[in-house]
Order: sequence, then structure tokens, then C-alpha cells
Amino acid sequence: MASAPSPRGTVLGRALQTLEFIKFSHTIFALPFALVAMLTAARGLPPLRVVLLILVCMAAARTAAMAFNRIADWEWDKQNPRTANRSRLATKRTAWLLVVGSLIVFVAAAQALNPLCFALAPAAIALVLGYSLSKRFTAFPHFFLGLALGAAPMGAWAAVRGELASGAPWALMAAVLCWVFGFDLIYATLDVEFDRRAGVHSFPARYGIPAALRLAGVLHLAAWGLFLLFGCRAGFGLPYWIGLGIAALALVQEQRLSRTGEVGRINAAFFQVNAVVGLVLLLATAANLWLLH
Repeated sequence: MASAPSPRGTVLGRALQTLEFIKFSHTIFALPFALVAMLTAARGLPPLRVVLLILVCMAAARTAAMAFNRIADWEWDKQNPRTANRSRLATKRTAWLLVVGSLIVFVAAAQALNPLCFALAPAAIALVLGYSLSKRFTAFPHFFLGLALGAAPMGAWAAVRGELASGAPWALMAAVLCWVFGFDLIYATLDVEFDRRAGVHSFPARYGIPAALRLAGVLHLAAWGLFLLFGCRAGFGLPYWIGLGIAALALVQEQRLSRTGEVGRINAAFFQVNAVVGLVLLLATAANLWLLH
């Protein structure tokens, strides 16, 4: 009797490996805030064409960014026990194909949206790819990651309005920047010893874990204040403030988990708690706009 084919050898298996290679599940960090910006800019749902093009831009930009990150960190990842499996999920050739193909799709979708999105596409590409190189020369690559993810709501706002003149998208961008900067500091504490041995630049590796956790706390407090400012600039009401209260509790829980020093709890702080922040604020935004109508 012939044995069943290995899942890794099937088309589905290879597709799942590729999704794991680019950590597609982490899209949940940036996507909710792009949707928050989209809904707020349109004061509801924009035309379906715009929604689909925004989703295409988000998926393409993030795929390019993560595939390029894997290429840039290829040798480091193979040496780090926590990330050693990444290079076995896909080849460098596959990674480059993902980068080039995704960037072509991103630029095409940006052009289809409006002239402002197309004009901003090169800057967006520089941001999403630049993060992967920043850890070679600065202890603040976490800032550049925050900047890259913070560009997502700005892009969604520009896609709907064709302008960035109002203050709301800037407040949301700054909030996402501080939020991501803070949680990436927490995540980076897992690799302090490896980063110091390998010469990888990061804030925890240079200044220590206690300093990184203190800065993360300050950044998350700033992020909450900026989410509050965004709600005020957007003219939101009670549903958003309730969501903001839940987000505050989630951020406090993240800080508590990060101080245990346990890998499992830090991973929970990184993924589960931060997913709650984005999804709760998205639902609160949607509820607020629904009640206004």
C-alpha cells in the first residue's frame, strides 16, 4: 500500500509553510488600524473597490516586508535557536520572488487607488523594507518597525480621502508607532544574549532588559494617550471610549506579563494581548460609526 504524501510535499503544505515563513498571522497587528483609518475617513464603509484595494496593498506590503526581513536576517536566524527553523520553511529564491512579486502588486494597487497613494508608494516601500536593515546600525530598530506599521493607517486614510491634511490620521499613526515600538521592545528581550553575541543592534541588548521594559511602559502610556487624541479628533463617542478602556487593560496586562521573564508569557504578551488591542479598537470604531448612522 502506498504511503500518504507528506503534508510538506503537497501544494497546501508548501502554501502553509510559506505563510508561516512570512508570519502571515501577524498581519493582525497592522490591519485593524488600517481598517480603523479607512472606516473613520469614509465615516462608514467606502466603496467595495476601495476596500479591496486597501486589503491588497496591506497584504502585499507586509508580505514584501517580511520576506525581505527573512533574507536580510538569513544567517542570523540560522544561528539563533529561536528562529533556526525559518530558513527551512522556504528558500532564498522563494523569498526574493515574494519580495519582487509583492512590490509589483503593491505599486499597481496604489496606482489604482488614487494619485496620492501612487506618489507615496516609494516612501512606503522604503519604510517597510528599511526596518530590516536598521538593526545593523542603530539600537532603535523597534522605532523603525513602529514607523513602518504606523504608515498603514496613513495609507488607508489617503486611499479613502486622497489627502492627509486632517489631524486624525497623524494621531493614529503616532499611536500605532508608539504601540508597536513598545511591544517590539518587549519581544526583543527574548534575544538579548544572542543579539550581544552576534552583534545585532537592539535596545535591550545595548541598555539592558529593565531599561527596555521601562521604555515599553512609557511608550504604551503614550500610545494610549494618542489613541485617545485620535478618538477626540475623529469625534467619537461612548463605544470608542469603552473600547479604549478595554485596550488600556490589555496594555496593563502586557506590561505585567513582560516582567515575568518567562518566554511563554512574553509570547502571549506579544501576540494575544496585542491582537486584543487592535481588534477591540476596530470593533469600537465600527460600533461608533454605526450608531452615528
